[in-house]
Amino acid sequence: MEQKSLFENENNQPLASRLRPQSLDEFVGQEHLLEEGKILRKLIEEDKISSLIFWGPPGVGKTTLATIIAHKTNSDFINFSAVTSGIKEIKTVMTQAEQARRLGHKTIVFVDEIHRFNKAQQDAFLPFVEKGSIILIGATTENPSFEVNSALLSRCKVFVLQELKTEDLVKLLKRAITDERGFGNQKVNITEEQLEVIAKFANGDARNALSTLEMVVLNGECSDNGEITVTQETLEQCISKKSLLYDKNGEEHYNIISALHKSMRNSDPDAAVYWLARMLEAGEDPLYVARRVTRFASEDVGLADPHALEIAVAAYQACHFIGMPECSVHLTQAVIYMSLAPKSNALYIAYETAKKDAIKELAEPVPLVIRNAPTKLMKELNYGKGYQYAHDTVEKLTNMQCLPDSLAGKEYYHPTEQGLEAKYKAKLEQIKNWKKSH
Repeated sequence: MEQKSLFENENNQPLASRLRPQSLDEFVGQEHLLEEGKILRKLIEEDKISSLIFWGPPGVGKTTLATIIAHKTNSDFINFSAVTSGIKEIKTVMTQAEQARRLGHKTIVFVDEIHRFNKAQQDAFLPFVEKGSIILIGATTENPSFEVNSALLSRCKVFVLQELKTEDLVKLLKRAITDERGFGNQKVNITEEQLEVIAKFANGDARNALSTLEMVVLNGECSDNGEITVTQETLEQCISKKSLLYDKNGEEHYNIISALHKSMRNSDPDAAVYWLARMLEAGEDPLYVARRVTRFASEDVGLADPHALEIAVAAYQACHFIGMPECSVHLTQAVIYMSLAPKSNALYIAYETAKKDAIKELAEPVPLVIRNAPTKLMKELNYGKGYQYAHDTVEKLTNMQCLPDSLAGKEYYHPTEQGLEAKYKAKLEQIKNWKKSH
């Protein structure tokens, strides 16, 4: 057991470390896994943990959950770092775990950043996981399907942790102000609006939120009686953002994303880039902006320029890979591309029109001619009878009806003359004329 130094003081630890939850009741967020009756909560409370992997973005509670499990379990708990541990250290610990198993003791091994382990290091765990010498808990920010060996992954249950919501982070920040492990022994004056600004700036990362709070409190104005007041100027300096850009209830957030969307739709790249900068410099999540731009690529550009969707998706991936501030240029590229692209909302109108019919005609049967017939009975019921295979024809076309009888002849997609969509319109007219003549 590690002993504390004579000079070690818990108050010298970062706020995020001091305030790390010690129980599930203190844990914030991940209700889909940890609400009463949810499987992960039951496994932890009943000490029935099996090998598992926590996958999620930074600061959402992966290591904290491992710590809570360490407090709840009757097993030996070993904390591993994929950054500092090699095969030699792994084998040493595995030998100890095997000896403990023979004596009837379980060993839980927690591996932070398991995606940093290479194949050989991961393989070193496999035989001990297979025979039950250890229960492996891994934490990763990367998709385990790509970063964890398939043999090891198949023996672990993956739990996906989600980015924390703003209200979750505000709740956490309020606890930090009142909890004795945080600033509970001090009088800190900070407004609800300021806490919300910090929460939004943290982009779903609890560690980031607490670190920012610690910075603004330590740099707050201290009165003669020891009270600390966090001023707006201090907050803006610590987060390097103008917090007034977004208001408390989020209305301005929606106003500005609307301004961005409508500026792109109006083919105004200058206005679009301005509103993009307003959002990013206010601390908006770049992935949120990228998602909205991706929606725009199909809703307002569509087949007038099919490359728009490729550009938008590539910008989203770039934001995911490198984050702010570097990804601002990728979003700028996407926003200007969308602004200059030819515009068509034909895809949006097609779906919305089809949706109304789909809701109204939910019981309409699939025509027999386009049903699959994998069994003898289905064939006897005429499933697939008369089906025409388009590839067997010279034109690669048939006159087969694919809509339900009640909707036969209905048209949803009406292409425009904008950009490349004019080509698709001509092609669609050729197809329709051929079907009419046959």
